[in-house]
Amino acid sequence: MKKLLFMFLVALTSVTNAQNAIPKSATDIAPLLIGEKIPDITLKSSENTAVQISDLLKKKKTVLVFYRGGWCPYCNLHLQAMAEAEKQILDLGYQIIAVSPDSAENLKSTEQKDNVKYTLLSDSKGELIKAVGIAFEAPENYKSVINVHSNGINTSFLPVPSVFVVNTESDILFEYVSPDFKQRITTELLVSILKNLK
Repeated sequence: MKKLLFMFLVALTSVTNAQNAIPKSATDIAPLLIGEKIPDITLKSSENTAVQISDLLKKKKTVLVFYRGGWCPYCNLHLQAMAEAEKQILDLGYQIIAVSPDSAENLKSTEQKDNVKYTLLSDSKGELIKAVGIAFEAPENYKSVINVHSNGINTSFLPVPSVFVVNTESDILFEYVSPDFKQRITTELLVSILKNLK
């Protein structure tokens, strides 16, 4: 009986570990789908204060951006483009929130460098990134840079750059998820989509 129980626990553990395992590649991710909810997880602001994502999403419809980090030139271009389109996005009744594995301290330099006025949040443990289904195992050549930028918290994962449009109930209305980190949704297309979602 003990042996049978032990085997059951081993099997259960391996199933749980398989569910928690991060995909090896950006093309193997399984993101949440349109109609599903963004999970409520606590992140850190650039002031290093705890922030419940649901509290922010309740305030206003949201363009929720996930980016790899302030060290990524493609992400910086995307964040700058979002900053330039922010007035249009605000005028359509949306706010912008951008999440990365960078530490709270490193968000500050990204805000300044990319002229960002919208909210940047730190998810160094990857809790939201994993829950949304866009985390994958970082290639070896990225591990030292993500380690430094997360202040040693993240040594293993990257998010696939993504944009989710979310209502005040945290429901996903639209998503753009590209395993090719060089490909980002244009702000022109995003603004057009936001107009049609109204």
